[in-house]
This record gives sequence, C-alpha cells and structure tokens, in this order.
Amino acid sequence: MVIGCTREASPPPGRGLEKSSIKVGAIAVPDSAPLYLAKARGYFADEGLTVAIEPVQSAPHAFPALEGGALDVALVNYVSVFQAVSRGASFTVIADAYQAAPRTFVVMTSKDSPVRTMADLKGRTIGVASRRSIGSLTIAAALAAHGLGESDVKLLEFPLPEMIDKLRQGIVDAAWLTEPFITQGTTTGARIVQDMAPADGPTAGLPVAGWGITKAYAARNPRTVAAFQRAIGRAQRLAATDRKAVTDIIPTYTRIPPAVAGVITLGTFPTTLDAKRLQRVADLMRSHEGYLGEGVTVDVDSILPTRAEGS
Repeated sequence: MVIGCTREASPPPGRGLEKSSIKVGAIAVPDSAPLYLAKARGYFADEGLTVAIEPVQSAPHAFPALEGGALDVALVNYVSVFQAVSRGASFTVIADAYQAAPRTFVVMTSKDSPVRTMADLKGRTIGVASRRSIGSLTIAAALAAHGLGESDVKLLEFPLPEMIDKLRQGIVDAAWLTEPFITQGTTTGARIVQDMAPADGPTAGLPVAGWGITKAYAARNPRTVAAFQRAIGRAQRLAATDRKAVTDIIPTYTRIPPAVAGVITLGTFPTTLDAKRLQRVADLMRSHEGYLGEGVTVDVDSILPTRAEGS
C-alpha cells in the first residue's frame, strides 16, 4: 500500500485544529532537515500550526515521551518502531522521512589499521551507536553478504561523535558512521572498509526513519495530524528536489559547519509512505537473530494511517 500522505490539500472543514501548538521531537541529524525547513519556510504556519522542536537523543528516548504526552510527534527510526510494536506498543507512522543512499552510513577504520576487507573484520571490534539498532542491523546484513555473522565480531556502543576518537585510540577496530562523521573521519585519514558500505548491496535504499505518533493521539487529533502531514509533505518534496535547501538548513540545528554540510553524503527524502518499502526493514529484522522475538511478525500496514487519515 502506498499512501500519499504528503500531498498538498486544503485544510479539512470543521471547527479547526484540535491542537494548534504541538511539540515535535527531532534528532540533530540530516534526517530531520524537512522539519526545520517546514518551520523556517512557514509551512506549519500556513496550516495554523505552531511547532516547538524538542531535541531527542534517539528514537528509543522519544517513545516514552510520545506515550506520556511530552511530545506529540517525533522522528523515529523504523527498526525501533517495529521493535516497539512487536512488544505491544501502539504507534503510527504518519509520514516518511529518510531513506538510505550509497554511503549514507558506512563502516570505517583508522588510516593505520590492518583491516582492508570484510574478511579482516572477523574477530575484531566494531563501534556502534547502539546494539539492536539500524546501525547494527545494517552491519549484520553486510556481514551476512560475505559469509559472516554478528557472532564473528564484537560490537561496542559509543555515541557517534566519539567514534573517530575511539578509532584513533584503538579502542575499536572499525566503526559504523553516518554523516557528518563520515566526512570528518575522512579528513583525519579514516577510510571505508572495502565492500563494507552498509547502505549499498543488500540494504541499498533501505528506509531509515519516519514521523511517528501514538494511535491514541491520531484518534484524538485527526485534523492536527493531517495539518502536520501536509506541512511536512511540502518540506519533504522540497528536500527531495533541492539539495541546497537541505545543506543550508542543516547547520542551523546541528554542529555541522556549512563547509561540511555542503559536501556530506545525503540519503533521500521520500514523499510517500510505501508499505512494501517499509516491509524490507521488518523482513531484514526477522532474518537476523535478536531484532524481533522468535516467531514475531510485524504487520506494516497496521502502523500506517488509512487513506482518509493521510489525505
């Protein structure tokens, strides 16, 4: 099912929005660019929405805030969404946000490392932002493509901003990185492990993140949700077609300087929610031990809005 939840439309008839002021949780990464574009360019204001953007560390940190009402909407990665839903949580993804492109995230080693190929990683340590996350999942997929598994490596958790230092110090042999850390690592001599770019091969074009809410919030605030969808949809289309708009906005909400923002590798910004595309994530999780409970399946259609909600 493909849901055109991001097309432009007139506000629905009725008494107006249930909530005109909302709090949206966002992570300071390129994935969040359309949110900041929508606010800066007045797309939310056009819909009668006042949006307060609240920083969150990660999707797992956003879920309790959504359930407790501290946040109305949040950027959530699909691996974390499907894990939460498999445990009985009630969430809906109302708009797509970000999708992997070649070199969107990679595994890098230090310039003096003996690691050159995938085979060299066996028995070695890889730094990840968190285990059982999109980072470790894409590593598992890349390892499997070369006859290795997660048990053949050791994963250690560190915040992404610390990864380059961990490589320099020899605490990890390799590290899973996203932008801007890929570009920053390259400037220090770090290099991508040959045949180990997790956004290529089996995970090429993998959906990364979307905008999530609780199903209870969706039921209580259908007009507010529709207004958010229209505004974020305009911003997604802008981001999808205008790289400069994205790279100009990124330094305003991250620590990425303009010079770096201008050259980083970006993923893509989808403009529709596609159940078949998201199913790839659920299927990949099911094919690797520890990401979903044994025998657990995820009905992707059940976490997407109906056509009426997304119109």
